[in-house]
Amino acid sequence: MTPIPADAGAPPPAPGQPPAAPGEPGAEAQPPVITQTKEELLFYAPDYLCLTIVAVILFPPLGITALVFSVKTRQANKKSQWEEAYINSGRTGWLDVFAILIGLGIIYFLVLFV
Repeated sequence: MTPIPADAGAPPPAPGQPPAAPGEPGAEAQPPVITQTKEELLFYAPDYLCLTIVAVILFPPLGITALVFSVKTRQANKKSQWEEAYINSGRTGWLDVFAILIGLGIIYFLVLFV
């Protein structure tokens, strides 16, 4: 995949003006250059964002821990660190499942016995 040049969508500077430097207020924000190939993007480990949100709502102690591993999975995917991404993805999935089961168990107990 060829990287997108930095000045692909930027308008040319006005005649007589030097181009704006990246830190100056006149410079427009450029989209980040995607350096991962199509094959690398297929190896992304799932981060289970929806399950993590449900886990945080139902049982926050494990849900927040799952959220931390979900963020680590996303960061490892961006850096193409596949082993770390899949390890964190597995941890996220298990913590999500346990948090949801514990949260539903607490709700079930409260409804039936309290």
